[in-house]
Amino acid sequence: MNKVYIGSRSITANGHYTLKRLEKYGLELIFGPPGQRPTEEDLLRDLPECVAYLAGTEVINKKVLTAAKNLKVISRNGVGIENIDLEVAKELGIKVETTPGSNAQGVAELAITLLLSSLRSVPLCNSDLKKGEWKRIKGIEIDRRTLGIIGVGNIGKCVATMALGLHMKVLGYDPFTFANYNPSNDFEYTSLDELLSNSHFISLHLPPAKKPVIDSKAISKMKKGVYIVNTARAGVVDETAILDGLNNGKIAIYATDVYKTEPPELNDLILHPRTICTPHIGAFTTESIDRAMSRAVDNILMVLGFIYDD
Repeated sequence: MNKVYIGSRSITANGHYTLKRLEKYGLELIFGPPGQRPTEEDLLRDLPECVAYLAGTEVINKKVLTAAKNLKVISRNGVGIENIDLEVAKELGIKVETTPGSNAQGVAELAITLLLSSLRSVPLCNSDLKKGEWKRIKGIEIDRRTLGIIGVGNIGKCVATMALGLHMKVLGYDPFTFANYNPSNDFEYTSLDELLSNSHFISLHLPPAKKPVIDSKAISKMKKGVYIVNTARAGVVDETAILDGLNNGKIAIYATDVYKTEPPELNDLILHPRTICTPHIGAFTTESIDRAMSRAVDNILMVLGFIYDD
């Protein structure tokens, strides 16, 4: 058994030069459906023959893992692993490896892009002008305004650095407070309640928990006209509460790159005139993919014993 299953949709669609390193060590590549997440049926058919799995965000459940009798490692070309049944993987002795930090720059840049686009109504102005409508929408400037970052990990830190460079004040909240990160006098850690009540803009950079961090109670503590950017996961917000906040004016704009299902069904939140939506492109940059793939391939080769981590 020397087969590696390639499930990541960005790689099955376009390939990647780092895969040649797997072939160099005599490993045979089995590709999932081009540009799509593999289904359970796909995985049950192909994965039992494989010793390694280069995975994307597709669901890898107990049934799939139990059937994969030869699987030694699942290597994510990213950091999110909530799609994997980790308890079962551990019971079966299947290592689950990630590539922390590989997509931080790309996701952070998109978060700032979504924020700036929100403040100047760029998507709406573009759409109006292309319809022949000359509508000038007054925006606001970010200089000296406060950005609240919920989740100050690799991505959150990148967002903070960019925001500080734009002369913003930054409040950070993280349940695992990274006390060693203190980039500027304009940055400070604070409680979640203080961040919610004192931020003009909020950017989300944390994994989903048992309940959303942004729900109706959290929104009630925010400034009227707050801007919220979500490049984390759909599960970190209560979408019904977000929609209510947009409709009653508490939330000025909700900009998101993440959805409960992909592609999502068009609903009242996505179609709302004050939402900005992008199709999960945060880590979909040449550089982020290169970094993630290089590390994901290394993780496979290390677990299989072909190379060693010095």
